[in-house]
Amino acid sequence: MSSNNAGAVGMPQKKRKKTSQRKEIWRRFRQSRTAMAGLIVIVLLIVVAIFADYIAPEGPDAQDLDRTFLYPNAKNLMGTDNLGRDTFTRIIYGTRISLQIGFTVVGISLVVGVLLGSVAGFYGGRLDNFIMRAMDILLAVPNILLAIAIVAALGPGITNVMIAVGIGAIPGFARIVKAAVLTIREQEFIEAARAIGASDLRLIFRHILPNCMAPIIVQCTLGLASAILSAAGLSFIGLGIMPPTPEWGAMLNVGRRYIRDFWPMVVFPGLSIVVVVLALNMMGDGLRDAFDPKLKR
Repeated sequence: MSSNNAGAVGMPQKKRKKTSQRKEIWRRFRQSRTAMAGLIVIVLLIVVAIFADYIAPEGPDAQDLDRTFLYPNAKNLMGTDNLGRDTFTRIIYGTRISLQIGFTVVGISLVVGVLLGSVAGFYGGRLDNFIMRAMDILLAVPNILLAIAIVAALGPGITNVMIAVGIGAIPGFARIVKAAVLTIREQEFIEAARAIGASDLRLIFRHILPNCMAPIIVQCTLGLASAILSAAGLSFIGLGIMPPTPEWGAMLNVGRRYIRDFWPMVVFPGLSIVVVVLALNMMGDGLRDAFDPKLKR
């Protein structure tokens, strides 16, 4: 009877501990004005991407050669381009494409990087050495150059861009996860789980990885910014998403021909990239500070 009561009391205490920890992380995150500003901007961009069909005043490819090169006005908030397409509409639809690329790239690099990093950190030895040397080879090549080489081999297109940028982001996740696993695998609760017969897979996925979530979440946020910037760079040099798709980098590529004579075609896509990357970086910095246990009072 007493053991049942102890179990009944222990479970709510564990739940309360997790809840209070989440509240403490949220409290520290909320204290950073820059982090909250970044979060608000990202939430707004996600809403815009989801409801782009309802927010945009017209279709992204609607052309009207009678209204080419219009400066911002009441009807066209960001002006029109060389084909008479509404720039505001194309920026809105470009938000959807950029976020799609960012989340897909982070998903690819997260899954592969976490698997490789956890295996390398948990088992060590030759397997660790082989995985980390492979990651070092990828790290030796700048991400944008690696992406250019992969896209040049596979061809331009949104799918190939996501694969190319995702491969380049894998080493960052692998090294962060490995470092976190190394600090956790020798702790007492891991030894206790191993002593009662827990398998390696259960140890990794049930006990170790849940305790590595803080650096993984931060890396995901910063990886989103890097992925969007890399994809825009590939499109800008003509190796990524090709026109007429309303992607910000591709819009910059078209607008650079008119940069001296018609600034709106370059300024608004460029500002869009700056805003989303800056917001993600600010939110990532805030998350890193919120998860840092050294900042607990």
